[in-house]
Amino acid sequence: MEFLNQFFYVFIGYIHELWLILAVGFLLGGLLYQFIPAAMVERYLGANGFRSIAFASVVGVILPLCCIGTLPVALTLRRKGASLGAVLAFLVATPATSVSALIVCWKLLGFTFTVFIFFAVILIGLVMGIIGNGMKLSPGDGAAPSQPKGCCEDSLNDDPPRQHSFFFARIKEALKYAFITMPKEIGAQILLGIAVASLVVASTPIQYLIQTYLTGAVGYVFVLIFGLIDYTCSTASVPLADAFIKSGMSQGQALTYLILGPITSYSTILVVKKQFGWKVFWMYIAVISGMSLLAGILYDIFIV
Repeated sequence: MEFLNQFFYVFIGYIHELWLILAVGFLLGGLLYQFIPAAMVERYLGANGFRSIAFASVVGVILPLCCIGTLPVALTLRRKGASLGAVLAFLVATPATSVSALIVCWKLLGFTFTVFIFFAVILIGLVMGIIGNGMKLSPGDGAAPSQPKGCCEDSLNDDPPRQHSFFFARIKEALKYAFITMPKEIGAQILLGIAVASLVVASTPIQYLIQTYLTGAVGYVFVLIFGLIDYTCSTASVPLADAFIKSGMSQGQALTYLILGPITSYSTILVVKKQFGWKVFWMYIAVISGMSLLAGILYDIFIV
């Protein structure tokens, strides 16, 4: 009974913490879907080239969205014609860090650590995007749908009364897409992800394992596993990483956790699997795990 009480306490805490950012993410996704022209998306994110991946990686690093808030935006960009590589780069870079996370990181862990993680996240986004653009997907595995031009797209040139009514119609459709269509498509995966994360946090044996064994050479194995099964947003994970370091973990191990944890939430990987299929799912996990581990090891070898 005590465990269930703790589980529901943590679960409700997650809901309380995430509902607003999730609502903002859905709303932003709806507005993007209705008001950003497909031509603009294709120009900056739609090409199978390096520029779109770099743009998604750099912009994603500074956006104040957690992984859950990122999901509706990323899926909307995909449906507007963005390339798979750009979407995957965005899914990596955006939840991994943000302006607020970088500020907290600078205060607790220092300038050098902050600069290193900033560029490490961009590099991981670039690698993810390049690999993603090299993969071939069938329409059933999340290939970008075509964007047929509707009759309403030319109505922006109509007289002012029609423009006025058209604008409010677009707002209505944006809200419908944001709060009805998208929750139906990915809401169950998000709730499942929050439930599993609450189970991990509420489990005393798991917490004891983290506090007792996350030191020494074997710490990288534990931090890799913990980062994959845990979810803490980029800003909230910084104090935990600082506590890990003060408990005996290396700074590189903390760096690995700071990159891996926020990116690989259950909600994100479940949606990646559903939208893009098993091949992209396993590539996503392998690239993030391998490169975050490499970043931590390199930091311990060359920086510390």
